[in-house]
Amino acid sequence: MSTVKEKLIENLIREDKSSQNKITIVGTGAVGMACAICVLLKVSTVIVAFLIQVLPLVSFLDYSVSANSKLVIVTAGARQQEGESRLALVQRNVNIMKSIIPTIVHYSPDCKILIVSNPVDILTYVVWKLSGLPATRVIGSGCNLDSARFRYLIGEKLGVHPASCHGWIIGEHGDSSVPLWSGVNVAGVALKTLDPNLGTGTDGDQWKNIHKQVIGSAYEIIKLKGYTSWAIGLSVTDLAGSILKNLRRVHPVSVMVKGFYGIKEELFLSIPCILGRNGVSDIVKVKLNSEEEVLFKKSADTLWDIQKELVF
Repeated sequence: MSTVKEKLIENLIREDKSSQNKITIVGTGAVGMACAICVLLKVSTVIVAFLIQVLPLVSFLDYSVSANSKLVIVTAGARQQEGESRLALVQRNVNIMKSIIPTIVHYSPDCKILIVSNPVDILTYVVWKLSGLPATRVIGSGCNLDSARFRYLIGEKLGVHPASCHGWIIGEHGDSSVPLWSGVNVAGVALKTLDPNLGTGTDGDQWKNIHKQVIGSAYEIIKLKGYTSWAIGLSVTDLAGSILKNLRRVHPVSVMVKGFYGIKEELFLSIPCILGRNGVSDIVKVKLNSEEEVLFKKSADTLWDIQKELVF
């Protein structure tokens, strides 16, 4: 006997079940929930967001629901504790990635993966290795949030809206990050031309403290409320928008830096990149001064000392 639907509707073609803007979010902790809410509210395209709760080696949801995702955002991982550095989290979270990534890629072989879990730079490398995807499609949220905080604090010091302040933080998303004082400018006026000591120990205005505040932000938030969530949620939404809308905006995200700035190891660190529908399409060749090059190499060495000891 025909159903009401069959009597009413004559089907002509099979519906394509795959959304062109489908996102999977792996992890339902504070960061994962913040990412989901911010993405749904701010990215003005049709999005299907699946939250998958993950504990080490245990999944509470069938990963098949994530099939054909265009973007997979990974926030799952052990939470950073008060006073704990991001690097101290590494081996615990490597084991979690081993339980997630192969299955995610099985169901969404054409996806881009955005890693948010800390330590984000090392875990982006781990996910790249586990996924088998091209390095251009495995991206760490990196210093996108650090750079936003950097611009905000510069604007606060100058009394200028942060959108009119331009500055970048590169390297590790963490204690060895590198502020590019040589490129900080307002309306094209490089602040270093006004004070060559800007950002150094001999800077009378103590601009160097801005970078210290950026580094200390997460630690302070964890101390006060126990976890970070909304700022990184908004930052991830910013990145998701650039990817899904093919905006080709420049973001300081964690990508493969082997061959850049004298780096010879397979490391993921933040440098300014162009993001679009294919992931990282281009890298902006920022000219670093000699001090910045030394600090960037130091940041790379810090991560390599940890990464080379990983077991996965």
